[in-house]
Parts: sequence; C-alpha cells; structure tokens
Amino acid sequence: MPEHSTTVRDVAALKVARVGRVEKSDDPLRPFRLVDADGTEVAAVSEFLHHTLADDASPTSLRSYAYELLAWVRFLRAVDVPWHLASRVEARDFALWLKTTKKPPRRRRPDAPVPGSVNPITGKAAPGEKYAARTRRHARAVIRSFYEYHRETHGRPLINPFPQGGAADKGSPNAHHNPMQPFRQPSRRSTYQPKEPKSTPRIIPDQAFNDLFAGLKYNRDRALIAFYISTGARASELLGVLQGLVAPGDQAIGVVRKGSQVLSTFPPPPTRSCGCGSTSKNCAAWSPSARPSHCGGRCDGPSARWSTTRPGWSSPVPTSYSARTGPCTTCGIARPRGWSAIRT
Repeated sequence: MPEHSTTVRDVAALKVARVGRVEKSDDPLRPFRLVDADGTEVAAVSEFLHHTLADDASPTSLRSYAYELLAWVRFLRAVDVPWHLASRVEARDFALWLKTTKKPPRRRRPDAPVPGSVNPITGKAAPGEKYAARTRRHARAVIRSFYEYHRETHGRPLINPFPQGGAADKGSPNAHHNPMQPFRQPSRRSTYQPKEPKSTPRIIPDQAFNDLFAGLKYNRDRALIAFYISTGARASELLGVLQGLVAPGDQAIGVVRKGSQVLSTFPPPPTRSCGCGSTSKNCAAWSPSARPSHCGGRCDGPSARWSTTRPGWSSPVPTSYSARTGPCTTCGIARPRGWSAIRT
C-alpha cells in the first residue's frame, strides 16, 4: 500500500505567469469571456458566467468574477493541474499565494501616498502592496460558486476545492438540542477563508469640511459636494446625473443607483441650499444651451451628463471617478491633487 505523500509545495518560489485575459464582447448575453494562454476561450468559465447573468447579475459583476477566475486559472497553470482535478491542496496553496504575493506594479504619481499608509485627516488607508483580505474573500467565494455550479449542473464526480465550512458541513449543530445543555455555536469562518476585517468608521473633521467648502469657487462644485455629503450617493452616480433628472423648482435630483439601477430622488441638504437652482443657472453642465466653459465643461444636449474636454481634444469626453476624490472645477482652477478622470 503506497504511503501518503507529505510533500508541501513551495508557494514562495512559485512563478505564476500573467497569461490569459478577460475580453469584453458586444454580445449582451456574453458581455465578458475568459481566454487562456493559448488564446482559447475557457468554456467552463463562459458557462458559469452565462448562468450568473441569468441569475440577474450585472455585467460589472460578471467582469469581477471573470478576473477572479483568471487568477485561479493562472495559478493552476503554474502548478500544472487541470481545473477539474484541483483539490484541497491547490485551494490551500492558492490561499497562501494570494496572501503572500504582491500585486502587479502600476504607475503611480510622484506625490502618491505610501502603499498602506493612512490619511491623517480622513482616516482612509491607501491600497497596500499585497491583496487585501476582502479581495481574497471575494476570490474564494467566486471560485467556490464556480465549482458548485458545475457540480449541481453536470453531476460529475467533481470535488470543490474550497469547502463550505462551518455548520453546513456538519448539518445543524442544534438539530436535537438538549434543553438542559447550552446551544453550540457553529463556526462562522470557512476553511481557507480570510478573517473579515473590522472596518473603522472614517470621518472628516468639521473644520476640514468647512475649509473644503469655502475653497470652492463655483456653485456646481458646491452642489456636488453638498449632495455627496448629505445623500451618501457615489461620486460616479452624481456625475452621471442626466439633465432630465434635475428639478430646480423642487430642489431635487434623480440618481440612478450603481447596483440596482433604481432611480432614487434626493432633496438638497437644508443648510446647503445653493444646489440645483443656482447651479442650473450658472453651470454649463446643467444648462440646455450647451455653452462651453473656460475649462472645457459643456453639455452635449438636453439629456447629456456632465463632461469635460481634455487638453488637445475637440469633443467632450464623459468622465467618471474611480474613488471619492476632490471635486472637479469648471473654470480657471487647476484640478486638485488626487483628482483623476478616466475615459468611459
């Protein structure tokens, strides 16, 4: 009888090549697909994404799932294990690899904060050099769902590398509970699942907010910041407001939420009533005349959203914000440090 192998893979010396990619398509039923190192579409991943789309997932969620599975496919290629033969050992080593490896380097501004540092004013932490616990938890959840789908759909003798853990593997721990004994508490964390980080509430001091609001020169910027603080809407949601959703007479705006795509109406804050009414008169972004401002802000028509024209561009380019950064100015003021705009 062969002896049980006790060989442990050297995860630190593992070289995971950045091969394969996630491609976007024009097919609404297959918005994203995963291509391996040979340029071949991974059919198992495409089937899972198609199932997830039918389960009412958004295209942005599918993109996120595809990138998590891309990391898993790259890792399995490095250890030379097919996806349908991956075991608990590969799940363990993948969890260790995600925990210890550094993220791919990216271009950073010379004045960018040190990775992992915390802003002393807002308390916001800069992204670190390694993958965060929430990123690793998300990757584990996606890979587990991928294997569970194939197990339930095809009924093949497939092992899910990532177990459910907790009370799910042991049934109900209190199914035949003795009333004379205390209830047993099930495990809340599955195997190879990172501990959920405790989030610290972030606040901005009142004086810092007053200084920010007082430094804004134009009513549009004051309206955006006031709505941003009072409603809790995302910056990308506020910057994507259509002119038809702005009601200056009612002092309200309509915002399409990111996840549910549901239209929500927000009134202005009572102490910041400089919002919609004055902004619609003084801002080209919410004016039907489409008159460009000195900094390039203009409106493409009655239903256009705010856009800016980059230097050297002849047409306005819609912008979105990847994070809650400084406000966009309209005329004559340099963009605040940390402001970023990406073409959509």
